Amino acid sequence: MADVLQFSLVSPERELFSGAVKQVDAPGVEGEFGVLPNHAPFMTTLKPGVVTIHEAGDKTAVFVRGGFADVTPDGLTILAEEAVRLSDVDVAKLSAEIEVVRTDAADPGDEARRARAADRLAYLEALKAAVSVG
Repeated sequence: MADVLQFSLVSPERELFSGAVKQVDAPGVEGEFGVLPNHAPFMTTLKPGVVTIHEAGDKTAVFVRGGFADVTPDGLTILAEEAVRLSDVDVAKLSAEIEVVRTDAADPGDEARRARAADRLAYLEALKAAVSVG
């Protein structure tokens, strides 16, 4: 049997993936990286971007807001701050949410609310860019 990588991708809401894969590519803060079976152990922080899961003849793309990746002798675990499969994104709903959040980010009222909205807007715009590429 060919070597496989045990992989798990978890967000606070749910486990998005768990199983044996051929390879996982992820957006590290120091650059994109790929993990294959028997990879050397390491841990890194993730930046917002697409995690690509390579299975036998199939790829799954998941957008992560950030988080951590931990490669151990047992496999790879990604703990994402927020994650969504690109195939599950409703572009019309995403565009509508961007407009609402954009309005909140421009509101001269509460500074904390504006900062949260600006952070959310950056995430949503990055997600929309990933969907349009994917």
